[in-house]
Amino acid sequence: MLRRKPTRLELKLDDIEEFEGIRKDLESRKKQREEAEVTAAGEEAAAMALGADHKSREQMINDRIGYKPQPKAGGRAAHFGTFEF
Repeated sequence: MLRRKPTRLELKLDDIEEFEGIRKDLESRKKQREEAEVTAAGEEAAAMALGADHKSREQMINDRIGYKPQPKAGGRAAHFGTFEF
């Protein structure tokens, strides 16, 4: 395998300015997104507090994802067949 000398990379003033501009833009977007999430979470909490049907957090999650848990059989006979004691 032939070895070659390392390539020299030069950082120019334009590159630095472009990097700073992009970084500031990303930070401002992140800040706006966080503010929107905080506002949405506050509104959701207020809606939950004022809602007519008071569901638990677990029930709300189950409704959102479409999960409908089935009640488990309560007797020992039901567990004996599955070897769960």
